[in-house]
Amino acid sequence: MDRLAFTAAAAINEQRLARQVLSHEMANMTTTGFKRSYEVSMKAFRAEGEGFDSRFQPQAAHTDFIQLKPGPLMATGRELDILMNDKTVMGVTGTNGELAFTRRGDLSLNSDGGLQTGVGHLVRGESNGPITVPPGFRVSIADDGGVYASDPAQPGAPVQVLIDKLMLRDASQTLLTRREDGLFKAHEKPSGSDFASGPIATKVTPRALEGSNVNPMESMVKLIEQSRSFEHQVRVIKESKTNDESGASMIKLPS
Repeated sequence: MDRLAFTAAAAINEQRLARQVLSHEMANMTTTGFKRSYEVSMKAFRAEGEGFDSRFQPQAAHTDFIQLKPGPLMATGRELDILMNDKTVMGVTGTNGELAFTRRGDLSLNSDGGLQTGVGHLVRGESNGPITVPPGFRVSIADDGGVYASDPAQPGAPVQVLIDKLMLRDASQTLLTRREDGLFKAHEKPSGSDFASGPIATKVTPRALEGSNVNPMESMVKLIEQSRSFEHQVRVIKESKTNDESGASMIKLPS
C-alpha cells in the first residue's frame, strides 16, 4: 500500500506543472501572436533515502521552448498591424529594458511618437534603438519591415520617407524560451542578447494580425485527460488503503 500510495501521490503532485501550462495556454487562446510551449513529460527517477532503493519518483520534465507554428491570419486593414511570416520574430524592449522578441504585431504610436506593441513594449529598429515617428506623420509598414512616414499636410502626393526598419530575426534555427514578462529570448544565451538571423528571409504581412496558435479542441481534450488521470490516481490510493485494511484483518488474531 505504501509504495502504491507514494507513487500515485507523487504523480498527482507533479502533474500540477502540466495543469499550469495548460491553463496558461487556454487563457491566451485569443491573445494576438501568442505561442504555446512544448509539452510537459513525466519521467521516473529513483527515490533515494533510507531503506531499499526500490521506489521511483515521477517527476515532470518541462522545457519551455516556444512553438513558432503560425496561428490563423486575421485581416484588419489597419496600417500599423503586421503579421510576421514563417518563424520571424521582432525585437522589442522588455519591461526590464532589455532586448526581447515577440510575435505580437498590433502596433501603435504612444504619446511620444514611439512605435509600440499592444501591451506597451517599444519596438526596436535595426540600429537596436527605439523607432520614433515625428508628430502628425502618417505611418505605414512595408513587407520587408521598413517603417515609412509621410506628412499628410504636405501639398501634392505624400512622399513616403523611410524612418527605420523593424528588427526582424528568423528563428528557424534558434531555440527560443519564454521570459517572465511573456516575451521571448534565445535559449542558453544571457537575457537581452541578440541572435543571428536564420537562412529564411524575414518578411511581414501588413494590415493583418496573427491569432494564437493554441488549438481549443486539443486543449479541452488534454484538460479532460488530466482530470481523468487525477481521478485514477486518487482511486489507486483508495484501493490501496482498502487492500491494506483487508490484509491486516486476515492476520488479526481472533478475540
